[in-house]
Amino acid sequence: MVERPHKPSSLPNTAAAAKSAGPQPTVDISDDNARVTARLPSGESVTVLLYGATVISWKNADGTDNLWLSEKAALDGSKPVRGGIPVVFPVFGPPPSNHATSSLPQHGFARNSRWEYLGKSTSEASAESERASTAAGGADSSSVKLDFGLYSSNLSPEARKAWPYDFGVVYSVTLGPGSLQTAVNVRNEGDKAWEFQVLFHTYLSVKDISKTHLTGLLGVTYTDKVLSVPSATESTASLPITGETDRVYKAIPQSTTSVVVDGAPRFDVVRDNLPDTVVWNPWKEKAAAMADFAPDDGYKSMICVEAGAVAEWTKLEAGDTWEGGVTYRSLL
Repeated sequence: MVERPHKPSSLPNTAAAAKSAGPQPTVDISDDNARVTARLPSGESVTVLLYGATVISWKNADGTDNLWLSEKAALDGSKPVRGGIPVVFPVFGPPPSNHATSSLPQHGFARNSRWEYLGKSTSEASAESERASTAAGGADSSSVKLDFGLYSSNLSPEARKAWPYDFGVVYSVTLGPGSLQTAVNVRNEGDKAWEFQVLFHTYLSVKDISKTHLTGLLGVTYTDKVLSVPSATESTASLPITGETDRVYKAIPQSTTSVVVDGAPRFDVVRDNLPDTVVWNPWKEKAAAMADFAPDDGYKSMICVEAGAVAEWTKLEAGDTWEGGVTYRSLL
């Protein structure tokens, strides 16, 4: 693989962490084996539902959740989760009629399949950086990575029939101080090439959508699904959200899109090998029409900034591997 500047770091699972005198990250599996929660000594946490490998919570040390989750989100595996970070694969949106994914449901099968929890790995900062963090008033800077797997052999008979290709996907969720990384490694395990799309359908929590702006999209070409405009160019350096929004920004040259709320930076969304970003907010009428969207005015406190590779198809030859990911930074 080509080295990339924002590539999610690999965290070795070594005995050194266990022998450390300081507090360590903890990982708990729920009694019903439905979700995995990781916590840092600083108090930050992440919870992943095995149904869809959906991140349903990412909390700061003070308990503030960075993700928006609908009050009516189904967390029992009956339907995809409304909120958090659902994983979209191998197709984004309604599948085209003339493509190999045409028999799949909207957004594919990853978000409504049960994934396998593959385990954790942890890392600690060096003693020097730990001392620097302490001197600056920071907390323990250890990190924890959770890995999840989805394979063609795991799929439901319906999904397998609709998309009969051999594949393996390893999804990694890494919790660090002030940050969350999500990354996918996709492998073609068959003898035929196939195409796919992938996206992290991320619902970020904001205090007031009327005071929320996005930066980092100036000059980027986008498709506006609300206005049915196939191609336009973003002319605003600080993009406000003033109504229903559904745009696909394509081939973004800069790696970071930032969320600014009431004039203060709230999130950085840093893409790695993911060229596109979807910006979505249903606004009042569409939110009210969705049975699993609650409260009705919840659109005022969320914005979807969804990094992905969806404007084009990615072709994976037999035996080849593709990877990409995104880092979210909480700037509270």
